[in-house]
Amino acid sequence: MRVEAPISNEVAAGLRAGDAVWIHGIIYVARDAAHKRLVDALGRGEALPFDPLGAVIYYMGPSPAKPGQPIGSAGPTTSYRMDPYTPTLLAQGVKGLIGKGSRSEVVKKALCEHQAVYFAAVGGAAALIAKTVQESEIIAYPDLGAEAVLRLKVAGFPAIVVNDAQGGDLYEAARKEWARK
Repeated sequence: MRVEAPISNEVAAGLRAGDAVWIHGIIYVARDAAHKRLVDALGRGEALPFDPLGAVIYYMGPSPAKPGQPIGSAGPTTSYRMDPYTPTLLAQGVKGLIGKGSRSEVVKKALCEHQAVYFAAVGGAAALIAKTVQESEIIAYPDLGAEAVLRLKVAGFPAIVVNDAQGGDLYEAARKEWARK
């Protein structure tokens, strides 16, 4: 299924755990240190460096771009490290999160409350994912190096819905299905 980013409320509400998607449009990269700064800025009443309405945030560990390419490898990083900050960003209108690994119960509840989704990107597929990145630019916190906030233009970014806005959890469903009887 093709998903345009930013994501509309209707699209977020219609996605279900297990749906395979190809994301097209603008997504933002932010990891631990950037998340802390984003939430701290909100706490001071400052605006985010991007429009959060419908935004998709990718938890990515970028590598330097080769000449003529917008980005190097672009694989997902473990998502739970962003869990303390995620509900605050969802409350600002963020609709999609991309990473790898399970999310906390607090985040899953916030996804339902704010009608947002969590996508998994395949770890180990960083070179493949990088091929979907058409443009990359640092938009905030360049002093953080690889943890700076990036704006990416993507076409056909592959992901799977893990947690949907109705409480669906692909990881939990798979554990139940494959558990030994």
